Formats: sequence, structure tokens, C-alpha cells
Amino acid sequence: MFTGIIETLGKVTNLRHDQGNLHITIESAISNELKIDQSVAHNGVCLTVVAVEDGKHTVTAIEETLNKTNLGHLKSGEPVNLERCMQMNARLDGHIVQGHVDQTATCTQFKTLDGSWEYTFEYDASKGNVTVEKGSICVNGISLTVVNSQANTFSVAIIPYTYEHTNLHNVREGSAVNLEFDIIGKYVARLMNRP
Repeated sequence: MFTGIIETLGKVTNLRHDQGNLHITIESAISNELKIDQSVAHNGVCLTVVAVEDGKHTVTAIEETLNKTNLGHLKSGEPVNLERCMQMNARLDGHIVQGHVDQTATCTQFKTLDGSWEYTFEYDASKGNVTVEKGSICVNGISLTVVNSQANTFSVAIIPYTYEHTNLHNVREGSAVNLEFDIIGKYVARLMNRP
């Protein structure tokens, strides 16, 4: 389980395809502290560390993960948002995040405001996911607050710290991002649709 508070940015140093899998090697400030078998969120996707060496760690994304997330679009040198699992004795600064991406969305609008930024994302509402005004959403692993919630779009406002310390500074119109919708909202929606 995660909180959506990004710990650090990593940099993709190697991408290796092996049948339907993609092995992703990332260099980061926390890589040497990781252990094999540890779960780490990469752009909001919970992946298992399979190797650690020389300030880098490697994770494997299987075909199912590649089909449902933006990890298959990664390029060498690209930044990746990283977060280790939540400690049970720590504050929950973001919201409850599982690291299970529900779907991707496309950035349809990017605005530079006076001291902040606003992004609008469009997603496939036919999958049953919804946002609510002032509710939580996880975008590329970042816990954010929804503004302007619509049937298949929503916006988020970004403060300078988040813009500078996550890979949102690389997201522009047309960029694909990972979405994990609020777990409480998903359970409520499921219960409302039960016969």
C-alpha cells in the first residue's frame, strides 16, 4: 500500500524486452536502499524489485501491466516517480493508494497559471471509473485533488513543489498518464451497482 506522496524521481537507464515482459532498470537516490522482492510504485504501478546494483534497481513489467499502464512508453533517460510502501506507523499524507493502475488517461490541456499549473485529463468512462469534485485521484503515482470533475474528464492544480519534484513537469497535451481511482469510491460504486 502507498500514499501517493512521491519519494524521489528515478531515471530509466535500461529497457530490455524478454518475450512479453519489459525489464526496466532505474537509477535513483533510493535504489541502493531497496531489497530484492520489495514492492515499489513506479509512476503509480506497484512492481517488485528483482535486482539492485550500483545505485540502480530493476523491475519487471509483464504484458498485462504494459497493456494497462504507460510503462510500455518509457524511454531511456526518462524520469519515473518512485514511492516505497507505506509504513504502518507513519502519517498518511496523501490517500490510500494500492499501486494498481485502473487505466490510462490522456492530457488534453495544460495551462501555466500565476505560480501554479493546471492539467486536464480525459479517460474512458465506460470502464466504470468516476471522479468527484475535491476527491482524490492518483496520477502517475501522485496523490492529487480533483477539480472540475466531469463524466470522462477532470483537472488537477499543481503547486510548484509537486511540479518540480515529480515527472509532471514532462507531461503535456497528448501525454499518457496512469490513473488509480480512489479505492473508497470504487467500493461505493460497486456496492451501488449490486442487484
